[in-house]
Amino acid sequence: MDKIEELREIIKHSDNIVFFGGAGVSTESHIPDFRSDNGLYKRKYPYPAEQMLSHTFYTRHPKEFFEFYFNEMIYEDALPNKAHHALAELEKEGKLKAVITQNIDGLHQKAGSVNVLELHGSVLRNFCTKCGKPFTLEQTIALRDKDGIPRCDVDQSIIKPDVVLYEEGLDEHVIYKAVDAISHADVLIVGGTSLVVYPAAGLIQYFRGKHLVLINKQSTPMDSQADLVIHEAIGKVLDEVIQ
Repeated sequence: MDKIEELREIIKHSDNIVFFGGAGVSTESHIPDFRSDNGLYKRKYPYPAEQMLSHTFYTRHPKEFFEFYFNEMIYEDALPNKAHHALAELEKEGKLKAVITQNIDGLHQKAGSVNVLELHGSVLRNFCTKCGKPFTLEQTIALRDKDGIPRCDVDQSIIKPDVVLYEEGLDEHVIYKAVDAISHADVLIVGGTSLVVYPAAGLIQYFRGKHLVLINKQSTPMDSQADLVIHEAIGKVLDEVIQ
């Protein structure tokens, strides 16, 4: 039995699957990841990308932060790919109970997934740092001042994207729901993530089910602990599996 057929059988015999995904899920939608050869961390900027995505940089250099953020983190024209659609289909069939994602692009929801836990937030949600007024991405872009900093139309305070920057903690409620979903799953499919970003990567330690499946182009620190490892593009694999 080849690996695709093996995964197909695992999915066929389970109705309690959880998917945990990272940047590799969105690269097939032409959104760059961070750590690959073409990723954001390998590109040349005035400051290292990790520094520009930190809370300290955001507070001290808002002009440079938002210039980087809107140029490199926002992909308004991106569309869901085969991985997103396959996962939405599995949820529709009642097999997939939750999508836990490290991505902030909202593509899982755009593909039709409902129970999506966004560990690092979403670029689609934004809020005034003073009055808390919510803004869509489109509104946030439209409210940028002459320095490119989005400002609330009520009190002119900065509008912050609802994304988790370096130095900021993850949302405890989202973490709780992710742990609960993983700990009760029969099957955990991990895809498009190098599993090196903590605390998110540590969540799979809560899995106590039957089958741990890893789908990633490169090897991960968890490969040796998985029941099935597939080193291919996540969209290609999931699309073949649901056919």
